Amino acid sequence: MVVPERMSLTDIQTRIAQAEARAQRAPGSVHLIAVSKEQPEARVLPVLEAGHRVFGENRVQEAAGKWPDWQNRFGKVELHLLGPLQTNKARQAMALVDVIHSLDRPKLAQALARLAQEIGDCPQLFVQVNTGMEPQKAGILPADADQFIAECRALDLPVIGLMCIPPVEEDPGPHFTHLAQIAQRNDLTQLSMGMSDDFETAIAHGATHIRVGSAIFGARR
Repeated sequence: MVVPERMSLTDIQTRIAQAEARAQRAPGSVHLIAVSKEQPEARVLPVLEAGHRVFGENRVQEAAGKWPDWQNRFGKVELHLLGPLQTNKARQAMALVDVIHSLDRPKLAQALARLAQEIGDCPQLFVQVNTGMEPQKAGILPADADQFIAECRALDLPVIGLMCIPPVEEDPGPHFTHLAQIAQRNDLTQLSMGMSDDFETAIAHGATHIRVGSAIFGARR
């Protein structure tokens, strides 16, 4: 995969606004998640200093190691967990993040539901759908998505939308379309899809949350 050219935060925001306009979307309807996983402080702090307050991390341990300090310095940040979540990290994740994008199996749903009852609160949740049906990738298979969403709702989990990561070598458009169709028939309005190299395509297909890392921060080390 070609690493996208690094752009300023302002450039990314301009491209998002232009993509919203082309798709006849309301201005500001797309939320930019700046993916700061594995990025050094020297790259993340300028984005915080520029006023951006929505960030994404892939691992609970990494997020716990840096965001409490940064939030003490810069104030509250809306933190999204994007990567796979182990059930034994669920309690820590729920105390740390505002949104989890990787709800991908019944065991995790049950663990989150138990903790939500105990704690009295739960992050907002996206169900991850493996639209490419790739055996090495996490996510509910499309054929099982409707039933899994219903099971999560029966557990009183706050599922707000769906997330996908299309196969690297395929046109992402059909995957975004498929995810939007699953969301629509399940009355879900939020779509977490699109990354540095395809976020404009995702916006055209209805993305409400795009996950942009390397285009903002540069290639991960």
